[in-house]
Amino acid sequence: MKIMLNSNKEIVKSVKEGLAEKGGYCPCRMEKTEENKCMCKEFREQIEDPNFEGYCHCMLYYKSK
Repeated sequence: MKIMLNSNKEIVKSVKEGLAEKGGYCPCRMEKTEENKCMCKEFREQIEDPNFEGYCHCMLYYKSK
């Protein structure tokens, strides 16, 4: 398993700016809850699945098998 940043630098820049504005909470979600703190609960659960390969919700991170 390998987790890396999206190779698209514009997406990474945009998401990181959003994270900074929202205090580390996912810029793609409305609620500021612990579940939405980056790296969000949804993605943490997805990366626990050995068969999952793909991006997190906001496309900042990518997990490869």
